[in-house]
Amino acid sequence: MTVGDITPNKEKGSGRSKHVADEKAPLIPKQQDEDAGHDEFNGASFIGAVFNLSTTIVGAGIMALPATMKVLGLILGVALIIFMAFLTDASIEFLIRFSKAGKTTSYGGLMGDAFGKYGKIMLQICVLVNNIGVLIVYMIIIGDVLSGTSSSGVHHAGVLEGWFGQRWWNGRTFVLLISTIGIFSPLACFKRIDSLRFSSALSVALAVAFLVIILAIAIFKLISGTVVMPRLLPDVTDLTSFWKLFTVFPVLVTAFICHYNVHNIANELKDKNQIGAVVRTSLASCSIVYILTSFFGFLLFGDATLGDVLANFDTDLGIPYSYLLNDAVRVSYAAHLMLVFPIVFYPLRINIDGLFFPSASPLPQSTTRFAFITSGLLTLIFLGANFIPSIWVAFQFTGATAAVCLGFIFPAAVTLRDRHVISRKEDRMLAIVMIVLSVFSNMVLVYGNAISLLKKNQ
Repeated sequence: MTVGDITPNKEKGSGRSKHVADEKAPLIPKQQDEDAGHDEFNGASFIGAVFNLSTTIVGAGIMALPATMKVLGLILGVALIIFMAFLTDASIEFLIRFSKAGKTTSYGGLMGDAFGKYGKIMLQICVLVNNIGVLIVYMIIIGDVLSGTSSSGVHHAGVLEGWFGQRWWNGRTFVLLISTIGIFSPLACFKRIDSLRFSSALSVALAVAFLVIILAIAIFKLISGTVVMPRLLPDVTDLTSFWKLFTVFPVLVTAFICHYNVHNIANELKDKNQIGAVVRTSLASCSIVYILTSFFGFLLFGDATLGDVLANFDTDLGIPYSYLLNDAVRVSYAAHLMLVFPIVFYPLRINIDGLFFPSASPLPQSTTRFAFITSGLLTLIFLGANFIPSIWVAFQFTGATAAVCLGFIFPAAVTLRDRHVISRKEDRMLAIVMIVLSVFSNMVLVYGNAISLLKKNQ
C-alpha cells in the first residue's frame, strides 16, 4: 500500500474574506492560528497516531471474539481475523488514495467529492448513528461492570457493589454521572485528537493487561490439566450448525472499523506520508491482540465461552485468587472503555458540527459552539444509557449497518465511482467483494436479531 500526503496545498487569500463552506474542506482544520498563541504544535508523532488509531479499533468488540472461535474453530477463526485485517487495510488505502487525488482532507469531504452534498450528508449521518450508539453501549457496559445489572429477575452484582454492598453512591445512575463529569467531560474537551495520545496509550495498555491476565490463567489451568485443547475446525453436523457459522460474520466484519478517524489522525501527523505505516502498524498490533485474546479465551472456557466473554469472569475460575482476578479483569475492561470513549467521541462531534453547521467557521475557533455540541452530546449519551432500555436493541439493527457502511460500503462506492479515474481493475473487483460481504453480514445480523427478539417475546 503506497500512501502519500493527503493534505491539499493551501491557497493564499485575504484574511478579511468571508468564510465559505467547501465540500473539500476538512471537517476540522489541521492547525488553528488561534491555538498558536497558546502552545506550539509541530505535528503528531508516529507512536501517538498508532495509539489513537489502535484505540479506535479495540473497543467493546474484543469481548465477542472468543465466542467466534467456539463457532468457527481456531484455524478458521484466526484466518478470518487476518483476512478482515487485510480487507480493512485495503479499504483504508482506498480512502487515502482517493482523498489525495481529490485533494480532500476529511472522510466527509471525500464523499462530497465523489457523490456531492448528499454523499457527504449520508456519511455524517452514519457517523452520528454509529458513534452515538457505540458510546451509549460503552456507557451501559461500564454501568453493568461497576454497578451491576438485572436480567430475567436475576441480579448480577457489579464490582463496586461486591466490594461495598448496595449503597446510594454506587448505584448505576450516580456512578455514570460521576464518570461523565469526572472522566468523559475533561477528555472530550480536547480540540486536537493528538492530545488524546496518552489516554489512548493507557487504553491499549489496559487491553494488553486483560490479555495477560487471560493468558496467565489459561497457562495455569493448562499446567494443572484442567483445560483441554480447543477445537481446531467448526463442528458442522446439520443445517442449523451450518447456518450458525455465518452468525459470527457481523462480529468479524466490524472488528477493525476505524475509518472515521483516519483523516483526523492523518491531518495532525508531523509527516503525512507516515499514515500508511500508522494504519498497518495499528492493524497488525490489534490483530495480534485479537488472535491471542480469542485463542486463550476459548482455551480457558472451551464450549462454555459466552457471547460476551466478560460474563465468564462472573464465577469461580477454579484457581487461587479467582475473585480477585475476576475483579481485575472487569475493572481494567471498564477503565479501557472509559479511555476509548473520547477517541470515538471526537469524530462524532466533528461530523455533528459539519451536519448542522455546514457554513460556520471551523469548530475549534468557536468556543461557544464547541461547548454547546460537546455538552449536548454528553447529555444525550448519558440519558440514552440510563433511561432508554430499548436503546441496545435499536443499536443492534442500526449500528452495525452504519458501521459496515463506514468501513467498507462507502470506500468501495468511492472506488467504483472513480471520479478521478485512478482505480485499477483489481481495485474494482475488491470493492465489489467488500460490498457483497457487507450486505451479507448485515442480512445475517438483522435476521439473527429479529429471530432473537421474536423468541424473547413469545
